[in-house]
Amino acid sequence: MQNIVTFSLTVFAGFFAIMNPIANTPIFMGLTDGTDKKTQKEIARKSTFTAFLIVASFVIAGKYIFELFGLTIPAFKVTGGILVFFIGFEMLQSKKSSVHHQKNINFDEGIAISPLAIPILAGPGTIVTAMNFAANANYVHIAVTIIIFAIMIGLTYFAFVASDFLVKVIGNNKIVVIGKLMGLILGILGTSMVINGIKLAFSIHS
Repeated sequence: MQNIVTFSLTVFAGFFAIMNPIANTPIFMGLTDGTDKKTQKEIARKSTFTAFLIVASFVIAGKYIFELFGLTIPAFKVTGGILVFFIGFEMLQSKKSSVHHQKNINFDEGIAISPLAIPILAGPGTIVTAMNFAANANYVHIAVTIIIFAIMIGLTYFAFVASDFLVKVIGNNKIVVIGKLMGLILGILGTSMVINGIKLAFSIHS
């Protein structure tokens, strides 16, 4: 039981750091600027639901994807860890991650799918993080990963819907600080993934 609780907390921290509903709120506001509340809610609902379907599919089918392309778990952990570390490093420098964000986006309702669902919510870093938690795991861990991701998606939806209120209450400066803290967590998580991948590759037992 304690192992599941520890795993759950780790998964939650990983997802929260890489998705960061609070830091993504100003992005959502910028993309939906000039739209009414009803349209904003619809875009928030569509983007979060699409992101959930994408990531949940990778979590469930991760094992088969590995087998189809002949991937190994150690290689995935090392490569994924480097990617997650890179995203965290950019966040520490107060940069918008180049693998999560796109430039020069014009508004239309299609932004719910791209860039909000992909790559902002269900970007490479999120998918890699989710598959890392589910890789070589039992069905309980896979279920926990999906449930916690669903919770994170729910938090993201409510953050998007209450975006105006959150930015007023928290303030842009504090949002930047939160982003840096999440970047640090991602850097540590990425490093841990690389270390675990190397241990698995060379059968190193700590």
